[in-house]
Amino acid sequence: MTTQTETAAPIRVRIAPSPTGDPHVGTAYIGLLNFIYARQRGGQFVLRIEDTDRTRFVSTSEQMIFDSLRWLGLTWDEGPDVGGPYGPYRQSERTQIYREHIEKLLASGHAYRSFETTEELEAMRKSQIAAKLPPRYNGAHRELSQAQIDAFLGEGRPYVVRLKVPVDGETSFRDELRGTVTFSHNNVDDQVLMKSDGFPTYHLANVVDDHLMRITDVIRAEEWISSTPKHVLLYKAFGWELPRFWHMPLLRNLDKSKISKRKNPVSLIYYRESGFLPQALLNFLGLMGGGMAQPTEEEIVSKGINSKEGDIFSLAEMLERFDFQRISLGGPVFDLTKLKWMNGEYLRAMPPEGFLQALRDTIFSDEHLRRIGLLVQTRIETLAQFGDMADFFFKDDVMPAPEVFVPKKRTLEETLAFAAEQLAVLEATDFREEALEPALKQLGVDKEWPVKDNFMLLRAILTGKTASPPLLESLIVFGKARTLDRMRRFLETQKRLGGGRK
Repeated sequence: MTTQTETAAPIRVRIAPSPTGDPHVGTAYIGLLNFIYARQRGGQFVLRIEDTDRTRFVSTSEQMIFDSLRWLGLTWDEGPDVGGPYGPYRQSERTQIYREHIEKLLASGHAYRSFETTEELEAMRKSQIAAKLPPRYNGAHRELSQAQIDAFLGEGRPYVVRLKVPVDGETSFRDELRGTVTFSHNNVDDQVLMKSDGFPTYHLANVVDDHLMRITDVIRAEEWISSTPKHVLLYKAFGWELPRFWHMPLLRNLDKSKISKRKNPVSLIYYRESGFLPQALLNFLGLMGGGMAQPTEEEIVSKGINSKEGDIFSLAEMLERFDFQRISLGGPVFDLTKLKWMNGEYLRAMPPEGFLQALRDTIFSDEHLRRIGLLVQTRIETLAQFGDMADFFFKDDVMPAPEVFVPKKRTLEETLAFAAEQLAVLEATDFREEALEPALKQLGVDKEWPVKDNFMLLRAILTGKTASPPLLESLIVFGKARTLDRMRRFLETQKRLGGGRK
């Protein structure tokens, strides 16, 4: 089995985000690395949409991905919206291609149909846990006879298609940052390749698409290392050349845990709506992993590099100075304090007109002011009262005191527990009034919180006040990303202060 060489074919890389919600900052991080790699080598940067998980699909997410990446200044050469020679670039439009390749795997014996019911798989999992074994598929249907397969098919019994991983031996591959990585087949399960709904899993679609789209370098997060032996087995089963694999260190919270919305805002929408500049966020992401070569004193003087603390780089400078061989495997820390400092550096470096334009484009855009104005117009008597009524839309931090947010006859502990439930509901609900109102009211019914106390608490957390423009409309204008961040910061602050303790 051979792998790509840089001289064998034109460089082609890709990112493949899933449209399952707000675009993630990790998508921008991996997208930037792929963009740099392609542009440094005169290659092509491809955007592919992995939308085969129909249970989590969000119809508006794809456009948000496009808009957020372009806001950052990342552009792609091929993709669903720009076309290209190897489309379609949405996986949901490629299902026939995957089914044809599944048939090839079934015919060659590298895959098999698995007919277990959900109940049978759950019983299998429970018995393995009881026996203190790692839960995994036990291979019960690996060797079904053709007669058994025909009988199940004749019954119309649903099935998935699984990869037939060799029982013995091991699979090795080269990671360009780590060298040779080897997995025993004892630790590689018979992965589902095609779900019972006829849609492929990530693993099959990923390999088929990367091959057919002629991807030479797969640059992705290190969490996919454990999946790579399955992908290598698929490449071998099809008789295809391997791409080069680069598994990038994961973005980490300050405590070194994997970056998560519980400890850092992860939505690109949040950063855009909160007034972070795209060039600052891109600069910050470019520093993750240690790939940027620091300028020498001579370069600072001769080239005029703006490099306070050696950290300020334009995208053009990143393309010139980024070295993939310098990347450190230690998880880069996504330090929001440092990002805010960096954003401040960019803001202070702006000419006054540029700064005012940035304010107009984000915080004080005509559309944003129009939506807020419609909420407060009927509630004020002078224009000077606009700020009193709408200030929470423009504040970065609102932290009400307990006497503001704790309803009568409720304890602080009960209130914070209910606020955490509100957060969970808001995370799972589309930000439309017709969706938010019944979801929040149902929560109140389930937890025996009257509508008045329910909405009063949410109003206090969002606005810091007991009175405001209409609550649900305010939530929608404020936006889901910022609302969730404000709720999380409120709960985290109360936790630090000891709120809720008996």
